[in-house]
This record gives sequence, C-alpha cells and structure tokens, in this order.
Amino acid sequence: MPVSSKLPDFPWDLLEPAKAVAAAHPDGIVDLSIGTPVDPVPPLIREALAAASDAPGYPLTAGTAELRATIEGWVAAQCGTSGTVGVLPTIGSKELVAWLPTLLGLGPGDVVAIPDVCYPTYEVGVQLAGATTVRSDSLTALGPDPRVRMIWINSPGNPHGRVLPVAHLRKVVAWARERGVTVVSDECYLTLGWETTPLSILADEVCGGDYTGLLAVHSLSKRSNLAGYRAGFVAGDPSLVGELLAVRKHAGMIVPAPVQAAMIAGLTDEAHVAEQRERYSSRRVILRRALTGAGFAIEHSEAGLYLWATRGEECWATVQWLGERGILAAPGAFYGPRGGQFVRIALTATDERVAAAAERLS
Repeated sequence: MPVSSKLPDFPWDLLEPAKAVAAAHPDGIVDLSIGTPVDPVPPLIREALAAASDAPGYPLTAGTAELRATIEGWVAAQCGTSGTVGVLPTIGSKELVAWLPTLLGLGPGDVVAIPDVCYPTYEVGVQLAGATTVRSDSLTALGPDPRVRMIWINSPGNPHGRVLPVAHLRKVVAWARERGVTVVSDECYLTLGWETTPLSILADEVCGGDYTGLLAVHSLSKRSNLAGYRAGFVAGDPSLVGELLAVRKHAGMIVPAPVQAAMIAGLTDEAHVAEQRERYSSRRVILRRALTGAGFAIEHSEAGLYLWATRGEECWATVQWLGERGILAAPGAFYGPRGGQFVRIALTATDERVAAAAERLS
C-alpha cells in the first residue's frame, strides 16, 4: 500500500473552491489562510547567503561550529537556559515535525499525544511512523498507558495563539519524566508574544536546567522571513539530539551551507526581528478591530501570527462568508474536531491587503 494512501487529504487542497470564490472579488483576494511571510528577507541575511554561495563541498549535518555556537547562544538568551543543550540545524521545522517520531524510533504499538487543536503535521508524523495518535490537552486523560512514548506541546499555539503558563509546563515535564516520555515543544512563535510572554520548555523556571527527555523546535521562517530558506533547528537533551544527528547523517538531512551562514546572520541580529514584530503588531490591531466590529469573537490569540476567530457557526460557513468578501481564511477543522466553529486569520499579508480586508469587513 502506498504511504500516501495512509495519510489524510492535504488540507490546503480542500480550500481551493473557497479560494476561487475569494479570488473573484473585484479588488482581488486577501489571502489570510496560510502563515507565509510576505515581507522582505533582511539585507544582512541575504548578504550572508550570497557570501557563502561558493560552497562546492558537502556541508556538515551537525552544522558548522560557528552555527552551533550561535544557536546555543540564542537558546540561552531567548529560551532562558543555563546549562549545556544539544543543538541541530534542520531543513525548516516542518520536516522535523513530520519525521521526528520515525527518527526517534517510534512505530506500531507506540502512542504519541498531540494537542486537541493543533498543527496537522503532528498527526501526519505519527502516521508516517506507523504509531497511534491521541488528541488530548489533559495529562489525566492519558492515564497510565505505558504505550505513550512522546507528547507534543505547542506554545504559543498554532492555530489559536494560546500560551501555556509555567505551572502547566512544569506539570508536563514532571508527568513525562515519571513515565520516561519524551516531551517535544514546538516553539516556532516563541518571540511573538503580544499580551503575554511565552516561555520555553527549556527555561530554567520550567525544567530546572535538566534537559533530559526534552526537545524544543524552532524556526527562522517567521522571525526572520526565511520560510523560503528552510531554516530551523532543534535544541534540548544532548542524548536525544545525538540520536537525531546519527540518523540524519545516514538520511542526508542536511541544511545547505549558504543557509547555515544565513542562519548565523539571522540569529545574531535582533534589530530586524523587532522591526518585523512591529509590522505584525500593527496588522494584528487592524484585523482584530475589524473582525470584532464584524461580529466575530476572538479566543486566545495572545501570541503568534494568527487570530482564532468565530461567528458561532460551522467553520466552512464562515470561510464561505469571508470568501464572498474576497477574504480567504483557514477553517478551524483543519486543526482538529474542536476547531470546527473557528477560522484562523493570519497576520501575514501586506499592509495594503490587511487594510483591504478591514475595509471589506466594515
């Protein structure tokens, strides 16, 4: 049986009819469905990429010594670590999410817990490994099941922007360590807190400087507009990172040398990050005001790149309503059954398109 036959339909393919409706608007579509950056790549990153473009040899899977040191320094500063963490560059974050259960040796008979409402690729990764998915935000609901081998958490969350408090993060770590379960925290939106400050699973306040069984996934796609570069990394338990490195060497999962150089530039400059935050902050204010003015309720959304909005109806009806106004949103059903009455509104559109969406909503 082909692997593809075991996987769900690709969510975004299901959105094509609604996209066609939105695209028919006389002033064009405002696509707020996919969180893909639209702003320029910062010049210092492009310059670093170009300067490293003469790269005829194979790059290191582990990353250059300079890149590893840069990631370690960034993790200490942004994640609040005080001890030694393992780090490994990845080809963006999505490929790591999709292949992590397989890379860690999970398979049939193993269970992976994912959030009730979450990024679809968590479940896809479990399916690729042949393991079993359980959706639950409750540790109690997982019970004493010895088959649970890994648990995904996501804070700030995609799609809803929820930030997990330190007490909950500590509880997850303690629960997992009692059972020998690996905790993987998707923290790709960590630096985009609006109403609260997100905390890494690797922060001393959470794990006390002990990274055993913990992995944090990060990406430069949103903070530095590098979605097109496929630049990410994983940090945490040195032993687990070592296992990932060993397998990825065999599989040829290597970040290209010019991208490694670009990552160094991006992780050592916070000025461009602050500038991009301001862009997203302004767009967030405009879209939030327009949505609430149009009768939407916004839940969570205290961090990240999305507004989690509802009109109290089935999500596809809302997608249709927005599409008739030339606005494309992602239906909450993409992210799990409990998202069925929500739509995800991305902040990743140009200022002009955001203004157009606000005008249409008013």
